[in-house]
Amino acid sequence: MIYLDNAATTAHKPEEVARAVYEAIASGHLGNPARGAHDYALAAFRVIYRCREAAAELLGVDDPLRIALTANATDGLNRVLKGLLGSGDHVISTVTEHNSVLRPLYQLEAQGMELDLVGIDARAHLVYDDFERYLRKNTKAVVATAASNVTGNPTDLPRLARFCRTHGLLFIVDASQAAGVFDLNMKQLGIDVLVATGHKSLYGPQGTGLVAVGRDLAFRPVFSGGSGAHSFDREHPVTLPDVLESGTLNTPGAAGLTAGIEYLRTTGLADIRARLNRLTGAFLEGVRDIPNLRLYGDPDMPGRAPVIGLNLGDLPSSEVAALLNEDYGIAVRPGAHCAPRLHEALGTREQGIVRFSFSPFNTIEEIHEAVAALKDLSTMTGGTT
Repeated sequence: MIYLDNAATTAHKPEEVARAVYEAIASGHLGNPARGAHDYALAAFRVIYRCREAAAELLGVDDPLRIALTANATDGLNRVLKGLLGSGDHVISTVTEHNSVLRPLYQLEAQGMELDLVGIDARAHLVYDDFERYLRKNTKAVVATAASNVTGNPTDLPRLARFCRTHGLLFIVDASQAAGVFDLNMKQLGIDVLVATGHKSLYGPQGTGLVAVGRDLAFRPVFSGGSGAHSFDREHPVTLPDVLESGTLNTPGAAGLTAGIEYLRTTGLADIRARLNRLTGAFLEGVRDIPNLRLYGDPDMPGRAPVIGLNLGDLPSSEVAALLNEDYGIAVRPGAHCAPRLHEALGTREQGIVRFSFSPFNTIEEIHEAVAALKDLSTMTGGTT
């Protein structure tokens, strides 16, 4: 099987990740972090804190306690958006967002928050002038993905950060497709809150994620429960990281996520980025002239994520993906990719899009096989050379 669905999850992880998760469980020495002062509880606390330290270093956050560990990006985004925004606020987001951003915003909108979504042009670039057009007196935040999970188009984060600073707005970034791919130094980029999942390009296990907070912000707890401290208080703690965490943390997952982040550090983000660029470039070069094939987004856009969306003629994306899987042993993702507003803007609500996405564990040979398969399918479906 050639696995080209890395935007969903990186199935191939560094060996160190599996080893870290195994050792966290097999050692028999990890208790419940921050639940007691005995050796087992302290050992688990250290595992959690090392994960916070590794993420803080990766993202340019000064204090590891500004890193909260979550179950995934959806978990983190719900805690952040519902913990910072509410009735009377106005938020500007975009049509390129995943449902992990859109659905919490819709829930908040139903509770009295106001929402505008910036659209795209013919190459799926955001219409950045619309951020100014949508600005209101009660605008509180801009919420944007760092890169589209459908087209791979990156968002101009420095431009949005400048806009937010000029108007005194919060800048909240969904980095699910960007963490581990781009250099996301929050201090340099001017990001207030960044949310990422652990199981994609951070190479951690599924069931891991994080929220990174760049400055002092007043969050409301979205979930309440055990925090390991202040047990007699009726309210959940409002200090970081506890305000964004509740219950027992995923200690084996944190050990694996730390190992994934350490893999990025030892390999070098620049080297990983170069590998991904080679793979993405080779794929684009191979498919550009395939008859009947349509690419979405801007394949020539610099700094793009390793994600390519395409269709073959009028074939449903699900049919193309099934043929690639059954006849060629290639795994890709068809459909709407939990990004409905972008598909509506692209005109692919019914057909969906076939998404190819790469990791540094893919090879050029696999890319060539995928291109050859698409050429075969194009011929079979009426494409001519």
